[in-house]
Amino acid sequence: MSAELSIDRLVDGGIITNYACTSRCGHCLYGCSPNRERDYLGQDMLDTIVTTIRRLACRSVHIGGGEPFLDAEALVRTVSGIRERGLDIEYVETNAMWYRDPESAVNLLLKLRDAGLATLLISMSPFHNGYIPFAKVKGVMQACRRAGMRIFPWIMDFYDDIDRFDDTCTHSLKEYVDAFGPDYLRDILGRYWIHMGGRAVVTYRGILGAHTAERIIQNYGHPCAELAGTSHFHIDLYGNYLPGLCSGLAIKCSHLGQGLRPEDYPLISVLFTEGIAGLFELAQTAYGYVPHGGFVNKCHLCLDIRRHLVMNCGLDSPELAPRSFYREVWSLSSGGKP
Repeated sequence: MSAELSIDRLVDGGIITNYACTSRCGHCLYGCSPNRERDYLGQDMLDTIVTTIRRLACRSVHIGGGEPFLDAEALVRTVSGIRERGLDIEYVETNAMWYRDPESAVNLLLKLRDAGLATLLISMSPFHNGYIPFAKVKGVMQACRRAGMRIFPWIMDFYDDIDRFDDTCTHSLKEYVDAFGPDYLRDILGRYWIHMGGRAVVTYRGILGAHTAERIIQNYGHPCAELAGTSHFHIDLYGNYLPGLCSGLAIKCSHLGQGLRPEDYPLISVLFTEGIAGLFELAQTAYGYVPHGGFVNKCHLCLDIRRHLVMNCGLDSPELAPRSFYREVWSLSSGGKP
């Protein structure tokens, strides 16, 4: 494998407008929560991001967060700005927290439709229902139909499960386990794609079982080639490209399309060439890392190492960004706990 990681072509992905969210879901890959910074994607950065995406041959994106609707007017500007700059928009993601009444919802959706949005992805899962009453989800779906907006429910398979409960209030994961049985959270993995990174490793650690760091390294002794994958890429509001699905790792989008020098990206370079074993050795020898407990997979171990570097060692590296991710990714409230 080449010593330098190079992201030369983007296939399909999204733009993260913000990390703040009304929810703190137990499966969130990006550690979003009400405690995250309230920053929102600006037009100058949007121009840089779209220029980069087009330069690397991608012609459409989705928009996600956090919760993009936390600043509805900024979202309208973002949709309009993306379309004006020549990119198509596949969908905007939302958890429906913004729904208040039918008329205001329809009016906002009409603004977005006029700005160039045709499809709204509406999150629909037991994780989200811990924070969002299902009546809001139903309201947004009805408003989409009135506004002529296509609906992408993610995922409709959970509709009947969620609709079993009172839709005017939220329901914890424990309520789902009590209603559907002790294996419910494990069974979700067969119905709903969840990447075992971010908060998912916290939620599922006791369900999937945990392995020692030594066993993880034995089983995953190869380089992390998935860092080069671009079939589901993301670039955030700060201009950070997230390699693979590795939230908390960052490559400046201005560095895409060229080889990443190991001196600029020492941690990512070690992962790309030596895998988790190389990062583990580096963390032990240079930063005094000692693993505690077990790990679901190599991503869990990698995340724990990186959290040690940021939170315990105070490492201020542009590769480990945003720093607030490392504070929030282990944070779960009662709505997100199994």
